[in-house]
Amino acid sequence: MKRTPHWQRKAIAFLLAGLLLLAVPGFNRTASAAAPVCGSGDHGLLPELQVKNAASGATMAFSDIEFLNADTGRAAGNGFMIGTSDGGCQFQKIYEGQWNFRDIDFPNNVHGWALASVQDGQQVYLIATADGGATWKRLGSGAVTFERIDFLDNTHGFGYNRASTYYTADGGVTWTRVATPANTRGAEFTSRQNGWAVVVQPGASYKVMKTANGGKSWSLSLTASFAYPEFGRVYASGKQVYALLYGGTGMSQTSYSLYASANQGKTWTRVIAESTAGGGPAPGSGALQHDKGPAKGKPGNMQLVGDASAFLVGYSPAGGEVAVGRSLNAGKTWTNLPPVPGYEGIISFPDSTKGWMAVRGLNGEAILYATSDGGSSWQAKLTFKGNSR
Repeated sequence: MKRTPHWQRKAIAFLLAGLLLLAVPGFNRTASAAAPVCGSGDHGLLPELQVKNAASGATMAFSDIEFLNADTGRAAGNGFMIGTSDGGCQFQKIYEGQWNFRDIDFPNNVHGWALASVQDGQQVYLIATADGGATWKRLGSGAVTFERIDFLDNTHGFGYNRASTYYTADGGVTWTRVATPANTRGAEFTSRQNGWAVVVQPGASYKVMKTANGGKSWSLSLTASFAYPEFGRVYASGKQVYALLYGGTGMSQTSYSLYASANQGKTWTRVIAESTAGGGPAPGSGALQHDKGPAKGKPGNMQLVGDASAFLVGYSPAGGEVAVGRSLNAGKTWTNLPPVPGYEGIISFPDSTKGWMAVRGLNGEAILYATSDGGSSWQAKLTFKGNSR
């Protein structure tokens, strides 16, 4: 779910995927002139893990997904990683073991990094793979404070938590802290020099700041009035930038505002301002396009493609719906699309029409959906059954 330049990186990844698929464990296929017979349900994957989870009352769950293109990608969860190289016709087991994945990042089809805990442990470790995810090694001697990671290539990447940003130039072996403004509560760097930060001013507002010199200096790009700012997230790709600013949470409801810029933060449009009874008012003021986001629920992750396309997943625990909202013109217009049943969702869009979504179903299922029309409709490609009745 972000790298710079986004379209160029995905194009390179597409070529690498085609060259390297046969070298990656779990992705080997035998060529055939006949049309493939696609799998269904759980594709016969991870039967022992499913039985183990069922016996303990747990369910299979996806914590993160990432697709390099419409055909090739991975989905990871509690003790497993699976993948497909043919658009979900067939899935293969890539990894099964001790690591419970929380966040995965693959700049290409061979090299990847992840944040993971050991089984039910609370400490989070940074781990890396050089064989597509089949085997993993821990980097560093102890736990990390990162909440998410973003690698631009095989050596350069960023590690984030709400208050801090770190940079590596040696594949995650060593890290240096990047200077961000005081009271930063969410940052995003698209390169070592260019970055964004959400800054909170208690009792007053959110401020979105921008740097073009690696954090040495910062300039103001956006101010959104709000009495109780907590944290936010910036997404950037090419000229388009989105700022997701969170309001309060209560009664399974979250208030938020989504701002969009088509010119690298020179001007902004308030795309969504969703106020809720449980979460209170949405941050900011003034004109808005929509007073509800996708599924009229909580915001999940965003995916930006090039200079114009953006997708946001939203989910309503009370309504039992998961949906995607999108803009194809850098936020000038926004459309909330039809939902699927579920409680939570994660999305990965490698281009402006083809995407994937992992959903926790109404009965505890873990479902992988694919779309070929930009999220207007979804087809289930894999389902692990839940334990709910």
